[in-house]
Amino acid sequence: MHNWYEDSFGEDYLLVYRHRNLQNAYEEVKKMIKWLHLQDKSSVFDLCCGMGRHSMALSEFGYTVTGMDLSAVLLQEAKKLDKNKKVTWIHGDMRKIPTNESFDAVVNLFTSFAYFESDQENSKVLLELSRILKPNGKFIIDFLNASVVKEHLVPYSERSTEGVKIEEYRTIEQEFVQKRIIIKGENQERTYIEKVKLYDLSAFEHMISSAELQLDYVFGNYDQAPYDEKTSPRLILVGHKQA
Repeated sequence: MHNWYEDSFGEDYLLVYRHRNLQNAYEEVKKMIKWLHLQDKSSVFDLCCGMGRHSMALSEFGYTVTGMDLSAVLLQEAKKLDKNKKVTWIHGDMRKIPTNESFDAVVNLFTSFAYFESDQENSKVLLELSRILKPNGKFIIDFLNASVVKEHLVPYSERSTEGVKIEEYRTIEQEFVQKRIIIKGENQERTYIEKVKLYDLSAFEHMISSAELQLDYVFGNYDQAPYDEKTSPRLILVGHKQA
């Protein structure tokens, strides 16, 4: 039996999320840089880099970037984007990052966290993030706001792209938000599951301090608005590794 994240981040993922573009990533990174206060040419690790949009934007700003993902398909897309081979791309699992290098910053963006059933497995990711950070190195985790997701869940949506219909069914099951994606094309139908554990700020605070990390700021969106549990679209955690 495959885990959902081994099946979902393939060719069809590119179809479902094609509308997410480089320009948005560039704008988000521009804001993030202010929070990180990094020197020129600092080393940044993009943990779960997907198609590489944010990694590419970070390298545009002059950082030395390494992007890692578990999906060979998405890494292939990232490499296509990286025409000048500016970024180091590596294949790996976020619970056991295949490097002994240390970085000035680690970013984990776009809800690329809490994919695993147990708190212990999810906490492992933060321990690994901490392991590859230099003392005083910075981190950003950009996660969904669990309470807003619960309150404003859209149970069903559909759209069409490139001749296929994409239907998305969303439910909250136990502590997870689950999305069932059905792709309907000519004479064929494919189904994928995406599933994320709904951690709130206090759960993150506990996991972060257990990983010897310190939280400096909590924002509710990329415009740096303070985090509000009831209204913020995102939960963006910015902090550093204790020296």
